[in-house]
Parts: sequence; structure tokens; C-alpha cells
Amino acid sequence: MTYTAPIAEQRFVLDTIADIAGLSALPGFEAATPDMIDAILGEAGRLAEGVFAPLNRIGDTQGAVKDGDEVRLPAGFADAYRLYVEGGWASLGAHPAHGGQGLPFVLASAVQEQLTSANMAFSLCMMLSQGAIEALQAHASPELQERYLTKLVSGEWTGTMNLTEPQAGSDVGALRTSAEPHADGSYRIKGSKIYITWGEHDVAPNIVHLVLARLPDAPPGTKGISLFLCPKFLPDGARNDLRCVGIEHKLGIHASPTCTMAFGEHEACVGYLVGAEGAGMRAMFTMMNHARVNVGLQGVAIAERAYQGAVAFARERVQGGGKRIIEYSDVRRMLMTLRGSTEAARALAYLNAAAVDRAHAGGDAEAQGLADLLTPVTKAWATDLGVELSSLAVQVFGGMGYVEETGAAQHLRDARIAPIYEGTNGIQAMDLVGRKLSQNAWRPLFADIRDFVRGLPGDGDIGVMGPYLDDALGALETATVWMTGNVGAADDNAAGAVPYLRMFGVTLGGWLLARQAVTAATRLAAGEGDPAFLTAKIATARFYAEQILPQVTALLGPATRGASTMFAIPEASFAR
Repeated sequence: MTYTAPIAEQRFVLDTIADIAGLSALPGFEAATPDMIDAILGEAGRLAEGVFAPLNRIGDTQGAVKDGDEVRLPAGFADAYRLYVEGGWASLGAHPAHGGQGLPFVLASAVQEQLTSANMAFSLCMMLSQGAIEALQAHASPELQERYLTKLVSGEWTGTMNLTEPQAGSDVGALRTSAEPHADGSYRIKGSKIYITWGEHDVAPNIVHLVLARLPDAPPGTKGISLFLCPKFLPDGARNDLRCVGIEHKLGIHASPTCTMAFGEHEACVGYLVGAEGAGMRAMFTMMNHARVNVGLQGVAIAERAYQGAVAFARERVQGGGKRIIEYSDVRRMLMTLRGSTEAARALAYLNAAAVDRAHAGGDAEAQGLADLLTPVTKAWATDLGVELSSLAVQVFGGMGYVEETGAAQHLRDARIAPIYEGTNGIQAMDLVGRKLSQNAWRPLFADIRDFVRGLPGDGDIGVMGPYLDDALGALETATVWMTGNVGAADDNAAGAVPYLRMFGVTLGGWLLARQAVTAATRLAAGEGDPAFLTAKIATARFYAEQILPQVTALLGPATRGASTMFAIPEASFAR
């Protein structure tokens, strides 16, 4: 299946939801002019369509292969990565002090979305490097930044994140990898890490591993964790004492090497401290929060790719008296669900990324609160949708979707990892209700939505959305009051966390689509823009309001009924 970058859609969301014109007025973002934005989206789209997308099927069928201590990617990947580096794409959002272009995170995220839609497995290499750049920019010493950050920003080297161990998955505080101080100021790292994305490969000459480890006599739990930089090759060119000892055989993302990494098998793995001792989780969360927004965008990206394939198939497939299946109401329902949900999730992810930009560039405390609030919603809701929508796209294909030749099945297989890594979606939901709601950023957000709903006209395609939004927001507010007033009942809140997060995402999605519909109607009335695109914007928002927003009121009960039925059956009774 071919891929077409949805540039008009991305540009519209950048304008109406991210307010990229406002971002360009902030210090450091002056280069984000309209012409620059258009050029970046256009050129990145061509790279995604013409270079990354043709490798997607090859990467799936051939996959990464371990060869001794090395990992080989299929033919074409190294050349594609070279074009990515030569185009300067790795440096989009990095600080100019380290060779970056200093452009907004939301614009870099739009580019990452295109690359992910084209080839999710390959795009993970870039995503992990971007996270490493963020961590080193914020926490590394000037010496480490000079030696390693500039190479990551240029794309010459790639980066990884090493958290998980066999006994320490979501419970990072249980990790055992050790770090011993050395006389020259470096450390000797020893331990094993699993599920390390792009931990070994042959598309770049060096890999910068960011590794969580414990110093001697460090306290237990996360407070005893520090972050270390362990390069594959040391400054003198010698190979560091670290290697890939195996790669996983996975359901999807076959061209993304998921490695088991051994550090210090010969007691000689050199690591350099990043940030302060014991501050490893703080430094790593800089990387993880950046990655979580981009993982949310993976859900958007894979849904977009699945949607495009489903539309193309539905327009060609003839069934029942010579009618193409796109002419049937049920197929239209599936396609509109794909379209509306994808556009809603994209809008939320861009709103989230733009809030990160405003917090970092403008020192905006309210924007920081919004970014913190939205990050678990973006990560969890958008990646859940990635799975659900790629599955729905298979349904559009029918039996042809269940065979590999059409490519529809690959999207579903690739999408399934996103709700798991970078913090499972259940953990994201518990983070939302257990930590983020108490910060009260939801209060001004809900007030903004309420004001918007009150300002809608009483009739027409725009006005008809008002009651649906009002009902959804009312249910979300009720659930939020219940969650925030129930802080002493951790099990009850945890039991309702996932449906609550779903309520949050669906409501915000409806609001953001309605905002776009209002702008579309204004432009239509003024005779501006593409009438077909703008009319479709309004129709999609109305479909979402009528067909998807009602889910929110239905979820109020599951979100607030507590945990009693979850524990009504004794553990032993679960076994058959």
C-alpha cells in the first residue's frame, strides 16, 4: 500500500490547534515562518513517501537479523538513514547551541508522524535519538554535550534508552545494573537490559546508550538510580564492553531491533554520569515524557496509514450488483470512524506538543500544567486508537485484510506494541488519576471547553455538536470530581482509571474537532481555502459528535463504580 503524507490536514491542525503562528513569536522559534513550515512538511513528506514507505514491507518480511554481536538491517535501510541525516531531519527540534535548528517540538512531531506512518519500525530509531537529545540537552555536562550531543543532533550517531531488566519492567525501582566509580571520573557499568529498541544496528557508526544503574550503597527504589551514558565506541575508537546478546522475535515492528544488552561482561564497560548522582529518574523522565508524546503520535500515524489503505480498497472493491463497497452505509461508518478518530487523536497530540513548546520557550506555567495533564492521555488514548482503528481497517478489507499481501495486517501487528511500551496504558491512566488530576490543570481546560460550547450557534452543522459536547463534558466533570474526591480509595480510582482516561480523550477529541469545524466554517464563509477540505472538516466533526462522543456518558458508570466487583472473585477462582 502506498502512503501519502496528509500535509493539508497537518497544516490545518498546526494552525488551528497548535497555534504555530503564536509559537513562532516566542523566543527561539522565530525560524518557524509559514514558508519554512510548508517547506518542512513538504520535503519530509517526500522523504516519507519515497524513501521510508517503500522499505516498510521489506522490513516486515525480512526484519532485523543478528549476526554475531552485530545486527543487520535489510538492504536499503542504511541508505535511507543516510538521506535522513543529509537532510538535517535529526536536528529539527534540537537547540542551536548543539547544531540544532531550534524549531518547535510540535513541528518536529508532525515530521515524525509522517516518518512513522511510512515505516513505524524504522522511525523508532529516530524517535529514541530525539529522546536522548532531550535528556542530554537538559542534564548532561558541557563536556558530554560537546562530545556526544552534537553527533546525536546531526544524526551521525543514534541513541537508546536502557531501563527494563528481566526483573524490573514497569517497576523500574527494582533494577540491579550497577555502576562503580573509576579513578578517571568515569564509571564501570555492569548488568543486563532487555527490550532495548535499536540497541544494535548497522545504519550508524556509533550508538549512545543512556543506561539507568545503581551506585554502591545507593538507597533502594527509584531514589537510588542514576543515569549513565555508555557509547558503543569510546572516544579513542575502542569498542566498549557492551554488546547485544539477542534480539526478540516479535508480533510486529520486525525491522526495529529489540535487543537484550549486556554491559560489563569483562568488567570494562565505561559509562559517564549524566546529571547528579541519584537523579537518574529525573533525567530519564525528560526523555520518556518526550517519547510518550511521540508514542501517542505512533497511534495517530499507524491509524492514518490504515485509514488510507482502507479508503483505497473501499473505492476499488466491487461487491453486490456492481457497487463499490464505499457506497454502502456500514463501510462509510467504518471509514468515518477511522477518519474522525484519527483526526481527533492528531489534534490532541499536537495540542500536547505545542503546550510543551510554550512551557519550554515561554516559561508558561499554565502550559506546563497542560502538557503534564495531556501526556498520559495522548500516549494511552491515541495508541489504543491505533490498535482499534488498524483492526477496523482490516474489517474494511474483509478477508483480504487478513492475508499479509495487502499490508493491512502489518499495521495491526505493528500498532499493538504502542499501548505497552513507554509505560503501559494502564499505568498512564493511573498516572492521570493519581498524580495529574491533583495538579488541577483540568480546571482551566474544562472551563475553556465549557466557554467554547456556550459560544456555539444553536443550529446548523456546527450548532448540532453543542449538546453532544455538553453531555460529554458534564459526564467527564462528574467523573473528575469523583476521582479527585476519592483520593483515599486507591483501588477504586485505579479500577476506573482506564475508562476515565478514555472519557478524557474522547471528550477532548470532540472539542478539538469542533474547534476545527468552526474555523472551517469561517473560512468557507469568507471564500478562503479548499472548499472540499473545509466541508469535510465540518462533516467529520459532526459525525464524531453524533456517533463517538456518546461513548463518554456510557463510560461514567464504569469510571466511578469502584473496585468491589474486580475483587469479588477470589484469586484461586480465576483458574479454570
